[in-house]
Amino acid sequence: MKTATDTKTPDTDWLKTYYYLRFAVSAIWVALAFTIAKAMPPLAAVMLVAYPAWDALANYLDASRSGGLARNKSQMLNFLVSVGTAVAVLATLSHGMHAVLQIFGVWAVLSGLFQLLTGVRRWKSYGAQWAMILSGAQSGLAGAHMLSKAAGLAPVSIADIAPYAAFGAFYFLISAVSLIISDARRRSKAVPA
Repeated sequence: MKTATDTKTPDTDWLKTYYYLRFAVSAIWVALAFTIAKAMPPLAAVMLVAYPAWDALANYLDASRSGGLARNKSQMLNFLVSVGTAVAVLATLSHGMHAVLQIFGVWAVLSGLFQLLTGVRRWKSYGAQWAMILSGAQSGLAGAHMLSKAAGLAPVSIADIAPYAAFGAFYFLISAVSLIISDARRRSKAVPA
């Protein structure tokens, strides 16, 4: 016979905190990319490596709250792709921004797919994952756009990646708010009339 302490309930408080943290970091990154980093190539270089590295760390932290990377395959793959992207960007910076933008484009497609899969998997336990699913799909489109810009001759910079990060920030914020609304609805239904 199961008791209330035996059943594991989803940790929506963690997920809300996680989404707000992802929103804040992305929003700061975008603000710096559109302002200071455009005029400071060394800062832009650090930020270009730090963004996928942060994504890897965030996926690791989130997965560790729900059984680890081994139990969360889509986050494990996202973690690995993000680590690989940070290393590839570091190795490619000296080849110019077109090469870096290519790497970001591939990363956006892959990480978007894995984010979409994570959102679908979480829907059953947490609900309110539509924004993460939509964000994953849009990440793929943003990646394709970055790849097309990287193949062109027009100058590119960190500002060409910032809109991708801005949409990510927006979707993380929407996801946190959606969970708050979903939790409030769930609690109101649980209150006896």
